[in-house]
Amino acid sequence: MLGMRPFEVLLIFLAIVLLFGATRLPQLGSSLGQAIRNFKRGFGEVTGDSSDEKKDSASLTGGGSSSESKTAAGKVGSRDA
Repeated sequence: MLGMRPFEVLLIFLAIVLLFGATRLPQLGSSLGQAIRNFKRGFGEVTGDSSDEKKDSASLTGGGSSSESKTAAGKVGSRDA
């Protein structure tokens, strides 16, 4: 892992926890994941590849075909747009 020993990784992790706080770390991870998803979706639209968008919508709805999951997917899609 980039030539780092486990002790160094642990120190970096502890510094991040002290800097941001344990309660804010899940929020940061969630927003980072959402930013990556939006970047991939935008990149797919530019290149004309819609397979990533289909994968994202299937993972968000759990792959089910119930009307509740379709409604949830519509709300998520309209919020992102």
